[in-house]
Amino acid sequence: MLYDAYEFQRSMLAGASALANFGAGLLNNPANPFAYFGGGPVMASALEVFAHASAPRGKPDFALDFTEIDGRQVAVHEEIVLRKPFGQLKRFVREGVEGGPKLLIVAPMSGHYATLLRGTVQRMLPVADVYITDWRDAKLVPTSEGRFDLDDYVDYIIDFLAHIGAEGAPRPHMLAVCQPSVPCYAAAAVMSADNHPNRPATLTMMGGPIDTREAPTAVNTLATERPYSWFEHNVIATVPMTYSGAGRKVYPGFLQLAGFMTMNLGNHLISHWEMFKHLVQGDDESADSTMKFYEEYRSVCDMTAEFYLQTIATVFQTHALPKGEMLHRGRKVDPAAITDIGILAIEGERDDISGIGQTKAALTIATNLPESHKQYHLAEGVGHYGIFNGSKWRNRIAPVVEQWMATHSG
Repeated sequence: MLYDAYEFQRSMLAGASALANFGAGLLNNPANPFAYFGGGPVMASALEVFAHASAPRGKPDFALDFTEIDGRQVAVHEEIVLRKPFGQLKRFVREGVEGGPKLLIVAPMSGHYATLLRGTVQRMLPVADVYITDWRDAKLVPTSEGRFDLDDYVDYIIDFLAHIGAEGAPRPHMLAVCQPSVPCYAAAAVMSADNHPNRPATLTMMGGPIDTREAPTAVNTLATERPYSWFEHNVIATVPMTYSGAGRKVYPGFLQLAGFMTMNLGNHLISHWEMFKHLVQGDDESADSTMKFYEEYRSVCDMTAEFYLQTIATVFQTHALPKGEMLHRGRKVDPAAITDIGILAIEGERDDISGIGQTKAALTIATNLPESHKQYHLAEGVGHYGIFNGSKWRNRIAPVVEQWMATHSG
C-alpha cells in the first residue's frame, strides 16, 4: 500500500509539474506582454520552482566527456567492464592515456545513484584510472535474481577489485564514500586474511560509519532508538507490478530522501527561496547551480530490504565491526588481518551524518597495521556533502588522497 500510494502521488505531481513548467514558459515568453509587467516574472519564477521540485526523476548521467591532463584536454568515455545482477563495474576510459594508479570508487548504496559522486570522479580522473560501483535500483531487479545483502555487497567489492587487478598491474586503490566504508573495510580484512593478490594498496574512507558510538548524529539516533522489528514492519515496502522487480521487498528511496530532507528542512526551504529570488532577479547562473544539486539529490533508488535491515543491525545497532563481532558468510571479519594496506580516514568538521571519530575508529581497530600505514585528516569547515564534492574536496581533500595513494603504491 505504501508504494502504491507513493506512485499515485507521483503521477499526480508529474502532471502538475508539466502544467507549471508550461505556465512558466508561457510567462517567460518574450512575445507575451505579461512577461514585462505586473506579477508576470514573479509568477513565472514560482511556477518554475514548483515544476522543478515536483518533476519525476530517473537515473542521471555522469556526463564526464573529457578531463584535463598536463594542460591538454583528453576525451573520456564510460565502459562497463563487469556486470552483476545488483550492480556493475564502470570504468572511465581516458582515451590515449595509459598507466597510472587504478582507483575503485565505491559509491554509497543509500538511496542515491552513483552519479552523486560525479564531482569525486571528475577530480580524480586527471591522476588515476578510475572505476566506480554503479549500483542498480532494486525495484528494477527481477526477483529471479535472488537476494542482495551486506555479505553480497562485500563479495561484489572483492570481485570488482579482483577484476581490476587481474591484468597484473600493481594493487588497486579503493575510495569509500560514507556508507560503503564498513563493507569496504570488511572486504579489505577478508582479502588480507586470504593474502589475496588484489587486495587494495590503500583504502580511503570519507565520512564513514565505522563506529557510530562515536559522536552519534541524528541518523545514528534514528537507527538506535527503535528496535529492529520496527524498521522491518514500518519502512519496508513491496515493489508494485509496474516495475521489473515486482514483488521484491525494498527500502524505498523516496523514504530515504524524505528522511534526509526532514533532517535539514530549514536549509532546504531556504535553498528553494534563494532559487526563487535568483529567478526573479534574472540571475539564472545561481539558480541553475541550486537546480543541479537538487536534480541529483532528488534522484533516488531503492535498496533491497535484506541489505537495509542487515546494515541497520550490523552497523548502527550492534556495532559489530569495531567490537570484533562482524561476520562475513559465517566467518569473522578480523581487522587485525590488515597489515599492508594504507588506511586514510577523512572526516568533515561539520558532518551531520557521520560524526567526528566514527571514521577515525578504522585506524584504531587495525591493531597490526604499522603506524606508517595510518593517516587521519580532519577537513575543517566541511560538511558531509563537501567531503567528496565541491571546491573544498577538489582543492583541500583530494590532494591528501592523491599523496596517500602515491606514498603507498603497492
